[in-house]
Amino acid sequence: MEPHKQEVPVIKLTGVSFQYEDKQVLDEVEFTLERGDFVGIVGPNGSGKSTLMKLILGLLTPNKGTVELFGQPLSKFREWNRIGYVAQQVAHGAGGFPATVREVVSSGLVGKVGLFRRLTKQHHESVRAAVERVGLLEKLDHRIGNLSGGQLQRVFIARALVAEPELLILDEPTVGVDQESIDQFYSLLRSLKEENGLTMMIVSHDVGVMSQWVTKVACVQKKIHFHGTAHDFEHNQEKILQSMYGDSVRLLSHHH
Repeated sequence: MEPHKQEVPVIKLTGVSFQYEDKQVLDEVEFTLERGDFVGIVGPNGSGKSTLMKLILGLLTPNKGTVELFGQPLSKFREWNRIGYVAQQVAHGAGGFPATVREVVSSGLVGKVGLFRRLTKQHHESVRAAVERVGLLEKLDHRIGNLSGGQLQRVFIARALVAEPELLILDEPTVGVDQESIDQFYSLLRSLKEENGLTMMIVSHDVGVMSQWVTKVACVQKKIHFHGTAHDFEHNQEKILQSMYGDSVRLLSHHH
């Protein structure tokens, strides 16, 4: 047993700053995501929360500071199959896409298997298991254009899960999804965390709903204004949000 390995954070940002041309988006951000965390990233539009996520995924490079993934500097990190990613608003552009659930979920293995290698029997079993895990096995050979928004989001969760990542990052995953499906969605995420030991980071504008499900919350507006347990966030929510959002706090902390 090597206990020191457990102490390496999944994500660590140290003094990270980023600007688009002359607009400072993030300023000296310090952020750590520990193994097993289920953290919600919240902030107003333009606060830098999506930029933070893109820096972690290596899609942007900080102007200053360092990003580490699983203890490795981002510039040296190559094990991207350890990270599953569900992009924002995937549900909206897929209606006319003729692929089946099986095909979409299988595409999540490309990073692990390679683009031109055939999937083995074991890979096909992994696809089936991932689809079953999100409760859509009866839809395995259905076209995704015939699914509801909530079902489609679960397909993309399965796609991210099929390569068996250790970290799952989700960007605004419940936009355009009805309330019942949102509750089912968060329930699924929580059970994945508990059963599979997944570490999860979710970016969302819906503070009220998300904070009921996550274990930690980080509030971003150029800097990290709060990073602590969901319990502490709930008890200090009004004060934290008022300092960040001002008068728009009523729009952001609504409960459905």
